[in-house]
Amino acid sequence: MATLKYDKDGRLLFTKEMKHDYKILIPAMAPYHFEYFVHSLKSEGYDAEVIKTTDFDVIHEGMKYSHNDICVPAMLVIGQFIDYIKRHNIDKHKIAVIITQTGGGCRASNYVSLIRKAFKKANLEFIPIISVNAVGLEKNPGFRVSLTLLMKLITALMMGDLLMQLYNETAPYEKNKGETEVVYQEVNTYLNAYFYKPARRVFYHPKKLFERVIKRFSQIDVDKRVKKPKVGIVGEIYVKYSPLGNNDLEKTLRNEGCEVITPNILDFFLYTFDSSIYDIETYGGSTISKYAYKFLIKFIEHRRNKVRKQLKKYGFNVFTTYKELRKLSEGFIKKGMHVGEGWLLTAEMLELIHSGAPNIICTQPFGCLPNHIAGKGMIKKIKKAYPKSNIVPIDYDTSATEINQMNRIKLMITNAKRNLTKGDKNV
Repeated sequence: MATLKYDKDGRLLFTKEMKHDYKILIPAMAPYHFEYFVHSLKSEGYDAEVIKTTDFDVIHEGMKYSHNDICVPAMLVIGQFIDYIKRHNIDKHKIAVIITQTGGGCRASNYVSLIRKAFKKANLEFIPIISVNAVGLEKNPGFRVSLTLLMKLITALMMGDLLMQLYNETAPYEKNKGETEVVYQEVNTYLNAYFYKPARRVFYHPKKLFERVIKRFSQIDVDKRVKKPKVGIVGEIYVKYSPLGNNDLEKTLRNEGCEVITPNILDFFLYTFDSSIYDIETYGGSTISKYAYKFLIKFIEHRRNKVRKQLKKYGFNVFTTYKELRKLSEGFIKKGMHVGEGWLLTAEMLELIHSGAPNIICTQPFGCLPNHIAGKGMIKKIKKAYPKSNIVPIDYDTSATEINQMNRIKLMITNAKRNLTKGDKNV
């Protein structure tokens, strides 16, 4: 058992010794993306695993060790951690957990403190908590995002975004039921291999690898003559992407005869970098950090432009550039509104409308003030500009009934199908 070490404030540290002996548990959120995080970490000498438990025990444990004022993402993450530890016959003294922090004025910024409090209550306070953030919070000597790991994480997000788009764009129209899933599992096998390449190879853009994936999806036999309503999913980052958090919304919409469009998760990370730039320029701060964030945005967009070219080549939709996405929110919401998903949430709704998907589900945890402002609070203004937009806000909470959520979603889908039948362009 590793010797436990604490910082001057009494915070338990993840040490260099722990890196070689501990398993790092990752809470499930984005199913297309997070397995690549596991490979990113394993290739850098860490042991990691995504928790995939989704049954009621997760909610039960989350409610037991947190309280009703906490939003559902925090409750589910805490529940997943504690349920996994209780359920599996593992050495509890060789486990660490990892979580991202935005560092902004959102309840998500307090997840680490909430997890720490829950672990203490569950007599698990000896488990170190690793915070991954871009603002220098809670550093640990045994965990460092090196340049190589950063490149792998960026590519992991790009891979996840690409597969999420290809899957959702293909599955509703496949002629042979289940073929999209088969191809998805197939391409994963050679995408995983990327993370174990020599460090110098990681820095090159895996253009050929991405083209191989896009080309393979283009070979799936589809029937696009069948018209289906396009439904976008926006909202708070956890409930937008997590099947556990949104009752498997993507699958539900496909079963209801819709084509699902979920915005790229990488846009959220660009938005957080951009928000830091805004704060530095407005309130002061490190000039070096400002230009580092600007470089990261340009670098990532340069890489994504190569993916956009391949999507266009094989007949898939080309996702909006970050610069265009940022511009869409002008006249609707100020750039200074970057608490939670902030102006990005408004911009994503406008992007969906402009791309022919005016049917939108705005997902938000119950009581999530930032998203009630930037999401729910902007619907009236968006509908005034685009009268035929079809937007429904859905609150997700452990006490919310799935029946009520589904009734509202089905009403939105009914309107979407009616508008499709009429031939409305909905803009």
